[in-house]
Amino acid sequence: MAKRKPGGDGSEDDEDWHPEATPKKRKPGSENQSWECYRSPFRKPLAQLTNRPHCLDSSKHEAFIRSILSKPFKVPIPNYQGSLGLRALGLKRTGVRNALHDPFEEGALVLYEPPPLSAHDQLKIDKDKVPVHVVVDPVLSRVLRPHQREGVKFLWECVTSRRIPGSHGCIMADEMGLGKTLQCITLMWTLLRQSPDCKPEIDKAMVVSPSSLVKNWYNEVGKWLGGRIHPLAIDGGSKDEIDRKLAGFMNQRGLRVPSPILIISYETFRLHAEVLRKGSVGLVICDEGHRLKNSENQTYQALNSLNTPRRVLISGTPIQNDLLEYFSLVHFVNSGILGTAQEFKKHFEIPILKGRDADASEGERHKGEERLKELISVVNRCLIRRTSDILSKYLPVKIEQVVCCRLTPLQAELYKHFLKQAKPAEELKEGKISVSSLSSITSLKKLCNHPALIYEKCVEEEEGFAGALDLFPAGYSPKSLEPQLSGKMLVLDYILAVTRSTSNDKVVLVSNYTQTLDLFEKLCRTRRYLYVRLDGTMSIKKRAKIVERFNSLSSPEFIFMLSSKAGGCGLNLIGANRLVMFDPDWNPANDEQAMARVWRDGQKKTCYIYRLLSTGTIEEKIFQRQTHKKALSSCVVDEEQDVERHFSLGELKELFTWNETTASDTHDKFKCRRCVNGHQVKPPPEGSDCTSDLSQWNHSADKRGLQDSVLKTAWDAAVTFTFHHHSHEEQRGIP
Repeated sequence: MAKRKPGGDGSEDDEDWHPEATPKKRKPGSENQSWECYRSPFRKPLAQLTNRPHCLDSSKHEAFIRSILSKPFKVPIPNYQGSLGLRALGLKRTGVRNALHDPFEEGALVLYEPPPLSAHDQLKIDKDKVPVHVVVDPVLSRVLRPHQREGVKFLWECVTSRRIPGSHGCIMADEMGLGKTLQCITLMWTLLRQSPDCKPEIDKAMVVSPSSLVKNWYNEVGKWLGGRIHPLAIDGGSKDEIDRKLAGFMNQRGLRVPSPILIISYETFRLHAEVLRKGSVGLVICDEGHRLKNSENQTYQALNSLNTPRRVLISGTPIQNDLLEYFSLVHFVNSGILGTAQEFKKHFEIPILKGRDADASEGERHKGEERLKELISVVNRCLIRRTSDILSKYLPVKIEQVVCCRLTPLQAELYKHFLKQAKPAEELKEGKISVSSLSSITSLKKLCNHPALIYEKCVEEEEGFAGALDLFPAGYSPKSLEPQLSGKMLVLDYILAVTRSTSNDKVVLVSNYTQTLDLFEKLCRTRRYLYVRLDGTMSIKKRAKIVERFNSLSSPEFIFMLSSKAGGCGLNLIGANRLVMFDPDWNPANDEQAMARVWRDGQKKTCYIYRLLSTGTIEEKIFQRQTHKKALSSCVVDEEQDVERHFSLGELKELFTWNETTASDTHDKFKCRRCVNGHQVKPPPEGSDCTSDLSQWNHSADKRGLQDSVLKTAWDAAVTFTFHHHSHEEQRGIP
């Protein structure tokens, strides 16, 4: 070390140092100036240090070093409380890998547990390859109910190929209201954050749902995960804007992508499938997956071409019409486990359906049962199904009543006039299903709702209605609603009036036709009921707002009118506890979806479901077909034993017959075991479930069998009409 000598230039001490300095350019006229005029007066010449430390002995030196090392390091941040740890910055962590969450915490949901290793294996194994526990985030596991914990574990094992080697798909077939959305959110969050290999299993996930549920999915993710994740929800916009957003999502890479979840509608996915096919997605979830029941439609083809190994299909009603649709769903999630469509039809569908016919021989029944067991054993490895009976622990009682209402004299005359003139039954007997046959079905269904719906056809004298205008009362006008001209509308009028005057309950009215919703509006305006209406003309954003407003306790609306085609799936209408299903649908899943809108998580009141049917008409025939399809679903999906064979195929073809003398055509064919001559003689068997065996009808020739006070009062008011009702109590032991 050196220092400058005072007053010296230090040139004699720096003789050995000769830097190759580049001469600086001098200003003109400065050559004669001396260098000293440029030297700073503050610079001093260097000089050798003379005050060197005295030589210390070894003991003093060691003591000095120890005193330095004995002082602990302190973070120079006031009040710092964090752990310093044993890891140096920038260096890879060494030692045993750990799970993201504590698997031994009380209530922890462990999806994967590493196999135990012997002491010898622990010495040999690479520490960087030791598998770790996969544990659901405690934020979610604390709110999962027991059946939901079981469902999350099943889903995780399926998509990680632990149930079926080489297959990564599954079907979540829980009935409505069991929390399928929460289970799938838990699955996504777990796969995005951890795996046995101590890294995320996937980098991106996609949820495809009906357009009315896109916002609902977005809200549910925010509800359960808070700000931990930021999903991308696309429910509108220009084509270029949507393409840009989708391209940005697909181009995300790495372990921590900004928006790892895409929520998109089926329609938008189909229109922009080209952009989504350019990359890969770790997981795709298809909500209301029964939309994929036809493997030939464009949506199915577009989703099937997506580059993703893991597929989860959500559907509370996987079997809606036939087994071939069921095959399409299973084939979508796990291609090949049931063979081709032709092989499935030959090996499974034909024998099972023959065995389910009421007129089947003993051999056909035995073969059908064998093939059914084989089908169940294959599919159950990738399908989980729990019924709504589980909800009886968490929700109030639900009472479902099938109310058969006689046609009014006007409806009866119009019905007979149409069958006599149009003769649709003759075409059906010849095996023809023409456009006119389908039109006849629609006309009869509308007539059952109210004669006003076919008034224009009578005016124009369309096929089947020529001369029918003379049957209407003198001075009749379709502009004003007359409830007394329709058996079902009259019953509905009584139900609404009694509900309004005796309780603060709200009512949901469901129909398949917007024209029927128009009649509901006229009735509400006449009776001065406040109402809201949701049909296909309402935008997605507005739907969410009116549902939220209707569910509010301070909302004054008494009635929620719902088109089953537009809003029957996924809506939560717990603000109401009474629902009227005004007309049946050919597909039982549509009715089941619509009727599940009120009996859901958050409901506090006893729920009443009224299914109105016109006695002896095509509506009862439709209801019978629903029962036939649900019986097939009970066998295949719910694995129920000894399900009643209610109808033969011949009976199911009798669409265009009208039994005007019966109290209920459906009850007559159900071979009810609880009555003699139309009177109930014994109670239902203890623990019986009326949903799985619809022959367990609680019916009565008078009002003593009616458990609902509203329907009792309606009976008193409508003494000229015959009612039958079927009570379905989800909570056992209710008198």
